[in-house]
Amino acid sequence: MRLLACPDCHTQFDVTEVSTSTFTCRCGRELRNEKHQPVDAKIHRCGACGASVAGAEGLCGYCGSEIVGDPGDLSLICPECYARCAEAARFCTACGVGFQPEEVRLDGYELPCPVCSALMPPQRIGDIGLNECTRCRGLWVPGEAFDTLLARAIETQREAEPEERLTRKPRATGSNPAQQAVAYRKCPECQAFMLRRNFRKSSGVIVDTCNSHGTWLDADELEQIAGFILSGTETSAVLLAEERGSERAYQKLRAERRLEHARTPGTIHTRESRAAGTLFEIFADLFDLN
Repeated sequence: MRLLACPDCHTQFDVTEVSTSTFTCRCGRELRNEKHQPVDAKIHRCGACGASVAGAEGLCGYCGSEIVGDPGDLSLICPECYARCAEAARFCTACGVGFQPEEVRLDGYELPCPVCSALMPPQRIGDIGLNECTRCRGLWVPGEAFDTLLARAIETQREAEPEERLTRKPRATGSNPAQQAVAYRKCPECQAFMLRRNFRKSSGVIVDTCNSHGTWLDADELEQIAGFILSGTETSAVLLAEERGSERAYQKLRAERRLEHARTPGTIHTRESRAAGTLFEIFADLFDLN
C-alpha cells in the first residue's frame, strides 16, 4: 500500500492504484501523486497499537504484538514522516501517526445531506463540482468553490452597465437571524458540527461552514446571497474589520495546532481529533473567542 497525506488537513489517501499525477483533496488543496524517499527511522512506537516501546524490545509490552525491525519487512512508508513501517502496521513506528487512508475519488461522489440525510449526487456548475440534495434542494459546495461562485457573482455586478444596475432589482432582501431557528448541522465529509455564520455580517443569510471541507447552503440561500450581492449592499467597515480579524485569529490558531502536532511525537491525526477541534471553533465563535 502507498499512502499520501494532505499537508493542510492531514487526510490520508491510498494512492496504490491511482495513476493520475494530481488530484484534489476534500479540503480543496491540489495534491501531487508522487513517491517520497523512505527514511530508516528509529522505532519508538508499536505498529499495532501505537504504544511506546523502549530499546530493542521484540514484543510490545502493551498489546504483545511483534516489533518488526527487519528493513526487508518494512514496505509501508509513513505519509507524515516517511519512516519505513511494516505493511500491516496501523501506526507509524517512528512518529506514531495512525494510518487511516481514504479512497481517492476523482469524479465526484455521493455525500449524505446534513438536513434530511438523503444521498446527494455530484453535480457540476461549469467547472465547479458540488453536491445537490434532490429531496430538500440544498447545496454542498466543497473547499474554496464557494468563494469562486461569489467571485463570479461580484464580477457580474461590476461588469454591468450603470443603467442595468439601476433596473436590476434584488432577488432577496436581508432577514433577522435572531428570528430564525438555530440548528447546528454536521459536515457531510467529516461529520463534525459546522459553524453558523451571517454572510458578510449583515446580509441576514446564515450559512453553515466547515473550515476544512466546504459550505452548506439551504435551498434558497444561494438565491438570497446573489440578491444581496447584486443589490449593491455594502457591509460596514467596522463589521468587515471584525470579520477579517476573526479570520486571522482562526488561521493563526490552526497554524499553531499544526506546529504542535508536528513537534509532538506520537500525535495521531484522526477524524475524532478534527471533530473536537471543530467543536472548539463553534464555542469560540459563539463567545467571540476568535
